[in-house]
Amino acid sequence: QVQLVESGGGLVQAGGSLRLSCAASGVTFSSYVMGWFRQAPGKEREFVAAIGRSGSDTYYANSLKGRFTMSRDNARNTVHLQMNSLKPEDTAVYYCAASGAASIVTSLNAYRSWGQGTQVTVSS
Repeated sequence: QVQLVESGGGLVQAGGSLRLSCAASGVTFSSYVMGWFRQAPGKEREFVAAIGRSGSDTYYANSLKGRFTMSRDNARNTVHLQMNSLKPEDTAVYYCAASGAASIVTSLNAYRSWGQGTQVTVSS
């Protein structure tokens, strides 16, 4: 089981940036596809981005392409989500997740381990 701890959330004005981090422990980190998801109040949890085991492949929700960038550092067992040009509609709790899939997956059900989430609030 992967233990995941997110950090880096906070309050930012529209147009600003935040960098989320997720630290993993307890496993061989490079064996896992990693994903970011988010859940806004009253809405279902949705896919944000995912990165392959080596970090060479990434995939983003269509609405977020060009603003969000996901990366990983397998030597430090961490993944990051750089979020630029933030909008009020980006306000949500952001979750880091790990999947044992062989390649990038976007379905929530493919991810077996989840962090506790970090709140991102974007003010207008």
